[in-house]
Amino acid sequence: MPADIIQWFPGHMAKTRRLMKENLKNVDVVIELLDARIPQSSRNPEIEKLTEGKPLVTLLNKSMLADPDATERFCAYYKSKGGVCLAVDCVSGKGMDKLMGAIRSLLSDKLERYAQKGMNGRKLRAMVVGIPNVGKSSLINRLCGGKKAKVENRPGVTLTPQWVATSMGLDLMDMPGVLWPRFDDRSTGENLAITGAIKDDVVEIETLAIALCRKLRHQYPALLAARYKFDPEQIGDMSDVELFEFIGKKRGFLISGGEVNTERTANTLLDEFRAAKIGRITLDVLEGT
Repeated sequence: MPADIIQWFPGHMAKTRRLMKENLKNVDVVIELLDARIPQSSRNPEIEKLTEGKPLVTLLNKSMLADPDATERFCAYYKSKGGVCLAVDCVSGKGMDKLMGAIRSLLSDKLERYAQKGMNGRKLRAMVVGIPNVGKSSLINRLCGGKKAKVENRPGVTLTPQWVATSMGLDLMDMPGVLWPRFDDRSTGENLAITGAIKDDVVEIETLAIALCRKLRHQYPALLAARYKFDPEQIGDMSDVELFEFIGKKRGFLISGGEVNTERTANTLLDEFRAAKIGRITLDVLEGT
């Protein structure tokens, strides 16, 4: 990935870490949103440290775009680590009916103490955290039954913490979306950029689309071939760049001289992946599966 892909992360991370620390004392639970297409790549490696032992509910959002079998495996994995994990889709509402029950179960001891003190009606408070463009605002709007948080399909819309009340006995604090200063490996950065967590204008779009071709030819070759109408055997000896250009030619994205319009091809590939037109795909692979 281009070096400038991470230049603007460290300051944002420091600010959000400070905001989380200042506000954790005001919440009962942390709701962590992950992108179901990249559960590991979209998870802050410091989440346990950042939440300082607060009860944590993990939501695999955008599950309607992800490979359902992979989502099931990731949910089982996070549960095996002692966590609470649900597959949801904040736009369609899929799985959201289970959230409040999961929170109440996780906080059962605290709720029992409230009941003993005659405080049955006391609202619970949750901090909502996650990377840019993962769906935090959509989650809040779904839970409050209206458009209370600004929603746009681009990263960096929520810039400061904001409280939102719901009719479920739960108040939500929406934190700014943030990425961490360094990625463990190149693939993590690629996955974040491919799914739109990193702004398209700070990456080289053709390089990103070629990376997507590389991942799909190995992980979902049948879906890739079906979408762009070719026989998988046709691309066996092609490089990733050649595969990218081959898809451009298949789509007829040519300019004068018969050259492939690489920008149009790249934008089409990324747009169709993000809209699940290629299929329901999960780019992260759980080790051992």
